[in-house]
Amino acid sequence: MTVRADTAESAAQGAAGPRYDGTGRPTHPRTLGRLVRGKNINPETLLATDYLNHFNEIIMLLDMVPSMPDCLDDAMEWAPKSYEAHFRDSAFTDKELAVLAYFNAPEKFRVPFDVTVARMDELVLAGRERVAEAVAAGDTQRAENTVNDVSHKLQRLVDLASAIIHGKKRAMDQSEIDEILQS
Repeated sequence: MTVRADTAESAAQGAAGPRYDGTGRPTHPRTLGRLVRGKNINPETLLATDYLNHFNEIIMLLDMVPSMPDCLDDAMEWAPKSYEAHFRDSAFTDKELAVLAYFNAPEKFRVPFDVTVARMDELVLAGRERVAEAVAAGDTQRAENTVNDVSHKLQRLVDLASAIIHGKKRAMDQSEIDEILQS
């Protein structure tokens, strides 16, 4: 599906003025909110939970490592992926619309969402290294404890990102996110 930002409906500019989709075409968040209804994209936040599958995948892989150490190779191949890249590479039916909506998501949702995603990326990269060290040392108990710690923290951040996507929870401030990572 190709989404055109120059539809008649988008001609009525919102109070905040137009936003742009990265190609110089103006878009309008309220119009996008109407376009995304029923498409697994939140019409208020203009974000989609499908992106969180990228993090659910690494949680699953890490959780398997203590009982199946060969899964560590797959976990080590996991790499951070931008929202745009995730959708461009996905089979998500409305992926172009998801990307356009993301670029026009209200800052009050997108900024805390992006901060949370950055923290999740950092946690995964550091955590899987700790797991790999434990596995290399043959310390099954430490590997299991590390996986449990990383998975628990990552799941809390995924839950936070999901809440932001659904517009149901205020974003945590940096000290609250740091507390999750240090707990």
